[in-house]
Amino acid sequence: MSDINVDVYWLPYCTTCQKAVKHLEEKGVPIRSFRNLKEAPLSVDEVCDLAAKVGGVEKLFSKRAMKYRAMGLHERDVPEDEMVKLMAEEYTFVTRPVIVRGDRATAGFSAKRVDELVG
Repeated sequence: MSDINVDVYWLPYCTTCQKAVKHLEEKGVPIRSFRNLKEAPLSVDEVCDLAAKVGGVEKLFSKRAMKYRAMGLHERDVPEDEMVKLMAEEYTFVTRPVIVRGDRATAGFSAKRVDELVG
């Protein structure tokens, strides 16, 4: 049973994150840890690790962050190494929540993807 434990990278006041956690709790999935991305930002290595688990930097990077447009990033192609750097510097660029189970993870909340992840 212990291999179902998940780690949640989130913002406690984010409604999408709250929905995801509620979904996990309703399914009886034990949450091993919570990491508030604002209080404990990710390092470049952690961003790379999470990106690998979710299936790529693109899937982890949020283009909905307010700073995305403010910085003019929507006007050009942003290379992956820059996305990684941005996510490490600014938590708002990380698609949340990130739910990790072992070597796999999902970013953003989709009940279907979460259910596939936790079985």
